[in-house]
Amino acid sequence: MTDATTRPADPTAPPSSAVEVPSTRPTVAAVEPGARALRRAVHAEPELGHVEHRTTAALLDHLARAGLQPQQLEDTGAYVDVGTGPLVLGLRADIDALPVDELTGLDYASRHQGIAHACGHDMHTAVMAGTAVSLHRILTGRGGSRALDEAASRAGGRVRVIFQPAEEIQPGGALGVIQQGALEGLPRILAAHCEPRFDVGTIGTRIGAITSAADTVRITLTGRGGHTSRPHLTEDMVFALSQIAVNVPAVLSRRIDVRSAVSVVWGQIAAGSAPNAIDSVGTLSGTMRCLDAEVWEEAGSLLDEVVTQVAAPYGVRVELEHIRGVPPVTNSEAETAVIEAAARRELGADAIQLTPQSMGGEDFAWMTQQVPGSMLRLGTRTPGGPVYDLHRGDYAPDERAIGVGMRVFTSAALGEMLGASGAGTEGRGRG
Repeated sequence: MTDATTRPADPTAPPSSAVEVPSTRPTVAAVEPGARALRRAVHAEPELGHVEHRTTAALLDHLARAGLQPQQLEDTGAYVDVGTGPLVLGLRADIDALPVDELTGLDYASRHQGIAHACGHDMHTAVMAGTAVSLHRILTGRGGSRALDEAASRAGGRVRVIFQPAEEIQPGGALGVIQQGALEGLPRILAAHCEPRFDVGTIGTRIGAITSAADTVRITLTGRGGHTSRPHLTEDMVFALSQIAVNVPAVLSRRIDVRSAVSVVWGQIAAGSAPNAIDSVGTLSGTMRCLDAEVWEEAGSLLDEVVTQVAAPYGVRVELEHIRGVPPVTNSEAETAVIEAAARRELGADAIQLTPQSMGGEDFAWMTQQVPGSMLRLGTRTPGGPVYDLHRGDYAPDERAIGVGMRVFTSAALGEMLGASGAGTEGRGRG
């Protein structure tokens, strides 16, 4: 069953815009080596959310050396405007890393133990920085082809490229970017996320929700500790934790419509320090994810209720910290069409795949609540190679995806600028 909110855009349909946009391949070919070098520099010096100072400095330097005038956001992160006139498009990348050990063995692997770019944000950063530089070269008559130089003479408007901090920290650094006014005046915004299941050279698109709502849940139990020979004189901490870990997801699966796909998965559990001692404190933490935004709004209070009920028979005191995270990213049809038209021009229709809705959370959702937008999935798997999943220390994306992403977003941006100038707007079908 498909409808206007869940179906993919048709990759064989004609472009939503009648604007003729020449291939950006010559420009991207010239800029891509620098984008790769930036990616490797950022990859080797990963930083967690809200402390991406080296990353921000590297971005500012890279963009300034290309002749652009980037602006730093408060504390960390940056944005840069390319072109002149009214804003016609926003592009967004996230720049923070994860608290995991890198296991890739790459020459440019993380130099900081326990911190790594295991979610591809270094790739996102390189793609969007490369797009900004490519677009700037085209607009200044250095596109590398006569067709691009001619297009530059007709282009108008301004594209804003945003490098957002702290995507991995709920409820997400996107909220700070919004509060600072970086989205003001944007008619639409686009983004990318690495997809290790898709081959390099392909992208995934979807109309409607492409990610899930995601909350963080932390539970602390306290009670009488004691000897394992006399559990009846204690609140058996490990047993109580195990019952919550097993039964809370089971109860929720019977209290919420299964079609909403509410998923509670635990990532950490801790109690005790000796095999013959029952501890007085235990902790359990994980995530609650939901495909449906409306169900997500209701599921939080139900989760709190169920945790309390499951723990009650064991006499423990329950402290529950429920950190509301992000809603699903909802891709609009018009903005998805902008991505797909650009991908058809640059990669061909066969490169566009339908991507399923992910159970992962993404704070780009806050931006798409403010501005119509769409996020694509950028294939990073080397064809025939293994799948290195996200958030794993061995995630090693194929760097050729940087150029692929640059071509798609540079073409999308140039198409919007040509439309903004009035060139070829007949038949666009969008306001």
